[in-house]
Amino acid sequence: MGAAIPASSVVTTALHGDVLVVTIDNPPVNALGAAVRQGLLAAMQQAQADAAVAAVLLVGAGKAFNAGADIREFGKPPVAPLLPEVCRAIEGSSKPVVAVLHGAALGGGLEVALSAHYRLALPAATLGLPEVNLGLLPGSGGTQRAPRLMGVQAATAMMLSGQHLKAQAALQAGLVDKLVESTVPLAAGLGYVRELMAAQAPVRRTRDLTISDPQAALAWLEEQKAETAKKARGLFSPLKIIECVRAAVQLPFDDGLTRERALFMECLDSPQRAGLIHAFFAEREVVKVPEAQAAQPRPVASIAVIGGGTMGAGIAVAALDAGLPVTMIERDAESIARGRANVEKVYTALVAKGRMTEAAQSAVMALYTGSTDYADIAQVDLVIEAVFEDIEVKKAVFRELDRVCKPGAVLATNTSYLDIDAIAASISRTQDVIGLHFFSPANIMKLLEIVVPAKAAPEVVATAFELARKLKKVPVRAGVCDGFIGNRILAVYKQAADYLLEDGASPYEIDAAVRGFGFAMGPFQVTDLAGGDIGWATRKRRAATRDPKARYVEIADRICERGWFGQKTGRGFYLYPDGARVGQPDPEVLAIVDAERAKKGVTPRSFSADEIMRRYMAAMVNEGAKVVAEGIALRPLDVDVTFVAGYGFPRHRGGPMKWADMTGLPKVLADIREFAKEDPLFWQPAPLLEKLVAEGRNFDSLNTAG
Repeated sequence: MGAAIPASSVVTTALHGDVLVVTIDNPPVNALGAAVRQGLLAAMQQAQADAAVAAVLLVGAGKAFNAGADIREFGKPPVAPLLPEVCRAIEGSSKPVVAVLHGAALGGGLEVALSAHYRLALPAATLGLPEVNLGLLPGSGGTQRAPRLMGVQAATAMMLSGQHLKAQAALQAGLVDKLVESTVPLAAGLGYVRELMAAQAPVRRTRDLTISDPQAALAWLEEQKAETAKKARGLFSPLKIIECVRAAVQLPFDDGLTRERALFMECLDSPQRAGLIHAFFAEREVVKVPEAQAAQPRPVASIAVIGGGTMGAGIAVAALDAGLPVTMIERDAESIARGRANVEKVYTALVAKGRMTEAAQSAVMALYTGSTDYADIAQVDLVIEAVFEDIEVKKAVFRELDRVCKPGAVLATNTSYLDIDAIAASISRTQDVIGLHFFSPANIMKLLEIVVPAKAAPEVVATAFELARKLKKVPVRAGVCDGFIGNRILAVYKQAADYLLEDGASPYEIDAAVRGFGFAMGPFQVTDLAGGDIGWATRKRRAATRDPKARYVEIADRICERGWFGQKTGRGFYLYPDGARVGQPDPEVLAIVDAERAKKGVTPRSFSADEIMRRYMAAMVNEGAKVVAEGIALRPLDVDVTFVAGYGFPRHRGGPMKWADMTGLPKVLADIREFAKEDPLFWQPAPLLEKLVAEGRNFDSLNTAG
């Protein structure tokens, strides 16, 4: 009963009676690196050649069956054998092959399991084909085998969403044959193999299954194609997945595999995949900040939120979802009742949708306490202030926190723009203050800007990053300046949009161009969603320090002066009749735009979508370069993650700095210099951008420096 493959290998074999157990042991998640693929192929050859083997059991050591491709191999030349060959060898076995799934069975790992003849799942198994998230499609038979097992609709939906199925759902879908209550994959797997052998179960190849009602399946795929094209916002791998499933319905299995592989290679070679891979790695890299590597986080077992408005309630929900007890402070009983209602309505909506039980809602709300007395938060570990965006109001809150909070409590402000150094300097424990800039709705939006004032203790920064992990947020370290990373850059490209508006493009043309690029919404739609009064207040706050020589577009001010603040008032740049969420163009807004142009003596000219985006993106990238050069962002990738996670930047473009690298920095700089002929004050090339172009380098060279 020895191992024919060396025990040091990442794939080992052992005979249990007449069952060859093939164990993948490639910690931490048994990813399908070259050595694993080689080991699996050798194991299948061994099983075929050995007359003592009657059946094969595939099992994963440790915490997973197999979580898919090895990310360490991304971007490197492929090494034989490729996964389709391994899957062919498994499926082609003349002896029954059973896969026992526990933990993750994802991507290529699930494709291996689909090639087996039978699949057993343990309760903690998670199954999925999430390749779409990296701009790919399942390229080793997943698009051909999953529809044969689950049906076309269920398989397509799983692949397009990239979402995982729990074991019970996978059983109901037909993706696995049996679910057993066990935590020991080997014992459970052997038990199932014996059961199959006793029943003389035949070799049952997934490739031989037929897809029922192909005409109905094709009609549904055609509908899905139109819907997906709208949702995909320029990302083409979802449409390629639909094409592959159509091939599964229409073509013989081997021809379908050939088609799948060709489309997989198209995705592999696309710039979209490069953008998605960059975003994937950048989100892992972004947590590597000097303070978090130099210091241990302080323990956080309870938090307080000051303010129960939309933002405060969203932050409270994010913390409650992470299992943290939350005390919310408001100024009076009425405000506390409103704050509690704001928190509760999130959970009530989940209960109404069947995504939460009433008992679970009660359990979560038991962690929530409302109070008007700061003394009630004397013992909490971390406080997040989320009151009105006014520095004096915030300083008053921090004086109270300074007075009542225990030594070592982390004191955070949720400001979007204000000077956190000034807030920190206003109290005696400057070292304990940090910025935690959540994005609304705070319980849903992934981005958390961790804004580090000059005197913050390293362990306070480490604590903020640890909290972000608990809250399942994507944290980005930012320095202190007006607007930090995201809102500072936003202010500049919004200015570029305003200049385009005054120069001749309508708000509706600009928004359409930005959506065409891959954003969910254009800048004027975003203004209407957030509330025009917020930007108006910021502009008024900045008026005193605005450069009198700088161009200033007053169109948004004219709209706000009429009380048109967007969706909440029924009109802004768009009209929202009867509370509609999708706005309609407003002829009166266009009349305001025309009047402002006439007042400034501007003769309107037309702009193509490409011309609009060249200006929009050049402004974004140029300011991003300044933010990096000033150390507000540690690296260009921090800017990319900020925009992908918090500002709707199309993920398949990787972020603004990655987009600039892929477009070519010389081209971006040439555009900026061209635009500077019209407005040299606004279009000042960032010195860092000029330096990188002169040296023949790109932004990515700064991500890996040092």
